[in-house]
Amino acid sequence: MDKPPVKMMDPTLAEMGNHLSDAMKILESGKLESEQGKERRKLSWKDFPGPLQGDGQDVVSILQLVQNLMHGDDDQQGHRMQYVGEQGHMALLGHSLAAYISVLERERLRKLTTRILSDTTLWLCRLFRYENGSAYYHEDDREGLVKMCRLAINTHYEDYATEGFTLLSSKHPVIYQSAACRPGLGQHLCSQLGLPLSSLCIVPCNTMFGSLHQMDVALLDKLIRDDRESGKLPLLLIANAGTPGAGHTDKLSRLKELCVQYNMWLHVEGVNLATLVLGQVSSTVTAATKCDSITLTPGPWLGLPAVPAVTLYRHEDPALSLAAGLTSSQPVEKLRALPLWLSLQYLGHDGILQRIKHASQLSQQLLEHLKTLASIKTSVEDELNSPVVVFRFSQDNSAPSSGGSVEGYLAGERDILDALNRWLGEQLAQQVPLSGVDVVELEDEGTCVRFSPLMTAAALGTQENDVAALVEKLGEMIPVLSCTLRFRQDFKDEVLQQASLSYIEDQSWPGLGGVRYEARTTDLDEDKRQYRVERINSDLLKKLMELDTDLYFSDGPEFCEEKNCIFIGMATEDLDVAELVETIVSIGRDIEESGKLFENMTEVVRRGIQEAEQQLQKANEEKLMEEGVLRQIPLVGSVLNWFSPVQASVKGRTFNLAEGCLDSTEPVYSVKAQMIKEASLDSPKSVTKRFPGQKLFRRHGAGSDSVSDTSSVSQLEESFRETAHVQAIDAEEAEVPQEHHVHIVAEMALSDQRVPEGQETESVDTLR
Repeated sequence: MDKPPVKMMDPTLAEMGNHLSDAMKILESGKLESEQGKERRKLSWKDFPGPLQGDGQDVVSILQLVQNLMHGDDDQQGHRMQYVGEQGHMALLGHSLAAYISVLERERLRKLTTRILSDTTLWLCRLFRYENGSAYYHEDDREGLVKMCRLAINTHYEDYATEGFTLLSSKHPVIYQSAACRPGLGQHLCSQLGLPLSSLCIVPCNTMFGSLHQMDVALLDKLIRDDRESGKLPLLLIANAGTPGAGHTDKLSRLKELCVQYNMWLHVEGVNLATLVLGQVSSTVTAATKCDSITLTPGPWLGLPAVPAVTLYRHEDPALSLAAGLTSSQPVEKLRALPLWLSLQYLGHDGILQRIKHASQLSQQLLEHLKTLASIKTSVEDELNSPVVVFRFSQDNSAPSSGGSVEGYLAGERDILDALNRWLGEQLAQQVPLSGVDVVELEDEGTCVRFSPLMTAAALGTQENDVAALVEKLGEMIPVLSCTLRFRQDFKDEVLQQASLSYIEDQSWPGLGGVRYEARTTDLDEDKRQYRVERINSDLLKKLMELDTDLYFSDGPEFCEEKNCIFIGMATEDLDVAELVETIVSIGRDIEESGKLFENMTEVVRRGIQEAEQQLQKANEEKLMEEGVLRQIPLVGSVLNWFSPVQASVKGRTFNLAEGCLDSTEPVYSVKAQMIKEASLDSPKSVTKRFPGQKLFRRHGAGSDSVSDTSSVSQLEESFRETAHVQAIDAEEAEVPQEHHVHIVAEMALSDQRVPEGQETESVDTLR
């Protein structure tokens, strides 16, 4: 029996596919340009538009430009592109094929687009158990819901196509949505449909029974009855099969009964709809297959870039579907399904099932590990089958604690726990990026960490070892969170005991808290005092950041109301809070005292110069009285000085900047001699040393990392002592007395000759 002839692929189509695949691989790898080209780009290439080339460019040059725009300065920033597998390349190829296919003759294009739409719709309806459904493909995942609202309006208002909004004014339509829906969804609907915001009704979630993230069905029933009694028309209900925050599913079966009772359209969306392809699905999610419409996002579920979202719906009147914009006669719009059509064929039924199943298994793996961790509370709807895992650090009585109780401190202070959980989520996302965790704000639980592998695993390539690494990092961070929570009150108490420090209450800061060093001077006006406080705290922060410690010091959150503050980050078990506060006070005091000298420098120098001028004038008068008038005459004075020289002694003077006066230099030399003598007689003093690896503010024996048997105060004192020793040596070389005054030595030599007029002024100018 003869085999049917095999049709050869269009060579143009095959060549285009090969070129496109090679181009995508080149752009992803970033290996298009040479090293010399990279250096030239660093020097000349800019991120602003330029003039259009008159003679055009070749394909390689254009691809190089695209690569530069994509990668930018990846060498310096360490950015990397999202993983795109072969199925992703198929999706990207579909966009190019759509442009190529659009140039076919009209009849052939109509047959091809009809086949693509029919195949894709059939596959999706069977995969997600949605029988006898139609499909609408759209780029914006909210656009399908907008079309469903238009379809519901055209269904309930028969003359809407001709009468328009005049019909809506007579009977006001109402759209109901859960309070757990994604933010801004209802406002977007009203904006696209031209409806007032009064047409939107937010239905609260359960408060007494059931999940706190599920719509309150009893309250919804009451709201619908009230609206009907007031002459309004209940139009559409938006339900969730996996809320955006916690991944919980509404009671879809009960909601479907209400919609049938009041003739409403029921639309369902959510990440849990992806589990419909699995063999075992919870009954709450299976109920979505009976709803009027559902929106699917296969792109993130399957790791397919740039594929459209799909809204499956059931409606018997094609004319109303056409009026709502669900069908189009334009072949180009029908080609939206081409990337998804190619990708679904590439993956196959088994490949799609494997990816959804793998993501669900990752969630179960993490959930099992979280049950073994103390101080971690989970918020999942179904522990046996929950594709979204939400967890949160929460100190309670069962949590292990090495000392101290925090129940009283935690009472009513949820903001502190929210800040710590926000820090926890950011650290986990940074240290285990392949896990795909993020931070989510829930109304009842507060700030939590969310793990939703259905939305991230396919694109990131998350595996079981990534979940294990996530659990390991989480186990390392729990003691840090517990210690920080326990030491916050100790830190506050220590700061309040210091008169020079102010405690900054900022419950949104994930750490010990904030302090401000206050200037002790009261004789300054408010502006000068604020300037001094700002300068002291700025220098203090720099000094603290230079210390050899594991603590994190910062100027606070970006939008912190308090200014000129120093915030301390997370703490460990062996932290010595008292030493930390004492160090802050000590360094701040040194900065304040050294600053006073420079602030008073101008006035001190001015007074000293005036006194120096007076003493120079007095010295000249004494010289005139001592030597006589004849010696001041130039010719006669030289002869007299030759026959009878005058033994004039040089009187040294020092300018004390601290006291603003001139002193004799004799005490300087005597003090220097005494210091040299004492230095030769003193024996080296023993200094307590730290063991290698020991940081500041660590208490010995408090934690496993402590290796020193002495307090960390010794190292700080040693560093200060070494600094003082270096200053003393510098002072000896500069002939400065040990009171640390800054002196200017002015040698006033009195010569035998008469000082001409103007010489006194020259001497004073030199001193200045």
